[in-house]
Amino acid sequence: MSDNPRKMNVVFASAEAAPFVKTGGLGDVAGSLPAALQKAGANVIVMVPLYGTISDEYKSKMEHVTEFYVSLGWRNEYCGLERLIHNGVTYLFVDNKRYFDRDYPYGFFDDGERFAFFSKAITESLQYLPDGFKPDILHCNDWHTALAPVFLREFYQGMPLYENVSTIFSIHNIAFQGQFSAKVLEDICGLAHIPAAAYQLTCGHDAINFMQGALNYSDAITTVSPTYAGEIQTPACGEHLDGVLRRRREALQGIVNGIDTDHFNPETDPAIAQNFSVDDRSGKAVCKAKLQEELGLTVRDDQPLMTMVTRLTRQKGMDLVTYALDRILSNGVQVAVLGTGDYEYENALRYFASKYPGQMSARIQFDPALSQRMYAGSDMFLMPSLFEPCGLSQMIAMRYGTLPVVRETGGLKDTVIPYNYETGEGTGFSFANFNGEEMGDAVFRGARLFWDNHDAWNNVVTQAMNQDFSWTRSASKYMDLYRWMHPEVPMWVPEVEEKPEEKAEEPKAEEAAVEQPKAEEVKAPEAEAPAAKPAAAKKAAPRKTAAKKPAAKPAAKAVEPAKEEAPAAKKPATKAAKPAVKKAVAKTAAKAAAETPAKPVAAKATAAKPAATKAAAAKTTATKATASKAATETKTATKATAAKATAAKTTATKAATVTKTAAAKATTVKATAAKSAAEEAAPAAKPATKAKVKAEESKAPTSSVKTATAATRASAKPEAKPTATPAAEKKPAAKTVSAARKTQKRR
Repeated sequence: MSDNPRKMNVVFASAEAAPFVKTGGLGDVAGSLPAALQKAGANVIVMVPLYGTISDEYKSKMEHVTEFYVSLGWRNEYCGLERLIHNGVTYLFVDNKRYFDRDYPYGFFDDGERFAFFSKAITESLQYLPDGFKPDILHCNDWHTALAPVFLREFYQGMPLYENVSTIFSIHNIAFQGQFSAKVLEDICGLAHIPAAAYQLTCGHDAINFMQGALNYSDAITTVSPTYAGEIQTPACGEHLDGVLRRRREALQGIVNGIDTDHFNPETDPAIAQNFSVDDRSGKAVCKAKLQEELGLTVRDDQPLMTMVTRLTRQKGMDLVTYALDRILSNGVQVAVLGTGDYEYENALRYFASKYPGQMSARIQFDPALSQRMYAGSDMFLMPSLFEPCGLSQMIAMRYGTLPVVRETGGLKDTVIPYNYETGEGTGFSFANFNGEEMGDAVFRGARLFWDNHDAWNNVVTQAMNQDFSWTRSASKYMDLYRWMHPEVPMWVPEVEEKPEEKAEEPKAEEAAVEQPKAEEVKAPEAEAPAAKPAAAKKAAPRKTAAKKPAAKPAAKAVEPAKEEAPAAKKPATKAAKPAVKKAVAKTAAKAAAETPAKPVAAKATAAKPAATKAAAAKTTATKATASKAATETKTATKATAAKATAAKTTATKAATVTKTAAAKATTVKATAAKSAAEEAAPAAKPATKAKVKAEESKAPTSSVKTATAATRASAKPEAKPTATPAAEKKPAAKTVSAARKTQKRR
């Protein structure tokens, strides 16, 4: 991370973003998700139209970045970019008063032209972003920005800046697609002369579909819940785009939205009567009483209060509500509804409020502060939607300890866990079919739990309040998608400065743990069988070459005190000479060797040891003229003598054979040790030493010692001095055999 700290650069385009402009869930997403992406390790710029309805409080803080012209069909339209940093996120507002200086974001006769301009302005402005910002991802949301991926591929793809830009299109509600007359294709978009674009945008005889173009041109497609991603691929919910979505299903995935957990927080919310928490919910009872009083309902804590904060449309399940309200209200459940919408539903709610005074309240208005109090003061929250891409109200309700009653569709199914009477698990109540009777049954399942088992009810409330609906989880999944599209951009972690320190300390503790078993593995073969020694010696040779010279001297000294002990005690001392093993390991091995009892046979063989040791030392001194080599040869000869004496227990013939084998091993060890001694004595001896190291490396790991000895002698022939070495090595072997025979005669 540290060597390449560049973050993922994301341009997030949306027609609305809270708190500047908001008409629905899209504004909440664009107002919260970019900040979460920023915390997750992305550099984000949010692009929003500069509507006339944006508060002067924000406009006065904006900074003019640049201005340019956007070609739109035969037009050249002015575009200005105004920058405002809000909550650590950079917002760029697209300025064009003719298109955006209006009283409301949507609903005008020229919406096709207005948002075609916005899409073209987004792609054009990628060249003018402040501070040299070069985007990796262009993330477009809903039909208002759907033409941006089309324009980018058809008009800008050949430019170097745009080659590496990947496009993502998010569907927030597939019911709103941006369908306009086919005349828009040429007169405004300028795409009619491009057959591929014209084909992929056309949705009927004389119509084009902005969203259809985005679905065909975007590199990836997301929607706001996994269940909704599956539903929109069916004719029932696909709104005539299910065929395109099925064709591009590999590029489609659902990511559940989150909520602003800082804003919707019962512990700090200033809009509610009294704050409360999951551990202390006494304040919720106060909120309920105050809400009942405010709405003109009977103040009773033994009756469940169910609320709705919604648009009064068929999509929100108002047909089911008007069907079941008589049954619900007449059986002791209080109901309060806040919202505006279709005239027929508004009148129906007014009728029930007049029929059940003190039991039903209908507020046909838009009041965000009252909605907060309704979330906090009610016991249940009703959302019987015909379809619901994600839904935020059910998550906000659970945040305030209000249990949702929902239909199992879209994000409602993904976020609400139905209560299970057997296990006690769940965070709300649900029903499957779009049916008024089923909805009423679900409401009374909750009401009966409230009346009959308040402990179980409180447990479900606790589980609901403990759910994690923060944007952190959603942002993490979006970041995974961004990285999948741009794997070359390194993963950025907020704690990047702390992690290297932790990792740097861990290997130090692990090195000792890893090296200790390695020392024991070397020790075990030497103690078990002599045949394993040549392999160990061959592995040790490169380590001695790479080790520092002073490290060999303490090892040689460590051999001398061990001469008077049993041969079994000498093996750990020999291992202490290997530079690859640490001093701590050597001390442990020496301690273990000191505690090992000497064998009686090895003690007898010690008597024959001095003669062979002196003879070997004398001849090696005459040949190499090095005191350090003599010490090493004395050590190896001692090992050979001990091995012969142990083998002499059986028969004289076997003793001779084992002695020859040990002598050959001693020759191999001498050749290895000669390298370090020759390097210290004189530079002239280095060629001979290198030849011996090569001979050791060329040896095959076989059980035949004669083959290894022959290979050693053959590799030594080309050198000038090695002619005396074989003779010097043969004589100690012969004397060792006679010494073994003398030992046998004494027995």
